[in-house]
Amino acid sequence: MNATTTPQTRSSSLALVTLVAATGGFLFGYDTAVINGANQYLKAHFHLDAMQEGIAGASAILGCIPGAMFAGFLSDRFGRRKVLFLCAILYAVSGLLSAIPRTFTEFLVARFISGLGIGASSMICPIYIAELAPAAKRGRLGSLFQLGIVVGIFLTLFINGRIQGLGDEAWNAASGWRWMLGAEVAPAALLLALLFFVPESPRWLLSVGRDDEARRILESVGGPEHAQQEITAVRAVLGGEEGRFSELFHARFRRPLIVAMLVMAFSQFSGINAIIYYSTKIFASAGVGVNDAFTSSAIIGLVNLLFTFLAIAFVDKAGRRPLLLIGLTVQVLAEGTVGWMFHAGYSGWPLLVAVIAFTAAFAMAMGPISWILCSEIFPTKVRGRAMSVATFVIWTSCYIVAQTFPMLNDNPAIGPAITFWVYGACSLASLVFVAAMVPETKGRSLEEIETSWGRR
Repeated sequence: MNATTTPQTRSSSLALVTLVAATGGFLFGYDTAVINGANQYLKAHFHLDAMQEGIAGASAILGCIPGAMFAGFLSDRFGRRKVLFLCAILYAVSGLLSAIPRTFTEFLVARFISGLGIGASSMICPIYIAELAPAAKRGRLGSLFQLGIVVGIFLTLFINGRIQGLGDEAWNAASGWRWMLGAEVAPAALLLALLFFVPESPRWLLSVGRDDEARRILESVGGPEHAQQEITAVRAVLGGEEGRFSELFHARFRRPLIVAMLVMAFSQFSGINAIIYYSTKIFASAGVGVNDAFTSSAIIGLVNLLFTFLAIAFVDKAGRRPLLLIGLTVQVLAEGTVGWMFHAGYSGWPLLVAVIAFTAAFAMAMGPISWILCSEIFPTKVRGRAMSVATFVIWTSCYIVAQTFPMLNDNPAIGPAITFWVYGACSLASLVFVAAMVPETKGRSLEEIETSWGRR
């Protein structure tokens, strides 16, 4: 065994690849959350009305949808690593342009660019780590992308708070929000630097006939025997794939496409982003004295972070299905309880505990596993395009939930009770769907998962 394939070198190579995916997740989380600390100062600086304020908050999400859709084609055509380079550049450009806009329109363009980066990285990072990680570690390493997201959301809260403390209200309205948004350039530069030291996806290389490069990369993460096994398996399935988008709708792959789309949709229609985006409103309704955005966001962010570690610890031991079934069961019970408490007029800490229980259940199951599962179940030649479809679904669903929650919650005929019962019903439908349709992928190679659809 030569020096390039020692166990230490393999671990280092895999750690660097994982760090890239986690940094992509961090930028995803940072960019998603940073607007929450800046929006009040943006409103004052640009003299925004309520509609414009809403547009400012949603502008990045609107960029996520085309970002996710086009990244799939680009990654299948030019490679995963090149698209990650593009994502890093988009994040850096967005951070810079978001810090220096002269008009509100310029700000919206900058945020739309950030959305392109979020949408593309949310699609490509899970695929990149899935195609490089050994089967026995794929779930745990894939969970680090979600960990990067929640760390980014959590740390953004404190970064915004630190910047806010550097001056008074007038300074924050003039300059503070610019530093909050511009700080994104630093992790974007880190991602860009890391990408010079990581390899291309070996499965993509095999799909375009660059076998020697693929072998060297596979040996660097798993050794010669692992490399030969992976190459043999990939070649066996590539022969029956053409790589066209239309192939996704072939009978053999229709089921994984349906599974991916519904898992992504259910993950959002369970209402998680109603909690993330509107925690202050919900906690104030609970009557527990948590009335400021910092404290409520800190509670949710900390719970999200801690229970993501639970997913990392057990996803490759217990498997995807058991965690999903347990997490979704808790989601259904928690959301049903929240709705009942609002309906019965209960408030205080019991209601808050039920909201936190839902957040914890999502963080340990649907949060990370929906990304992991979708990155595992598609054929190599169309994995990028397929993941684009799944990511398009999750961002569209996210936008729908973010836009409809205030209308549902504030409508006297609906209110928070029925709103959370609707989310609970979606979680129940997701539980039934997972039990009936979602296969276990723990410990199986991507090619084994792919060929299994043809036997179902």
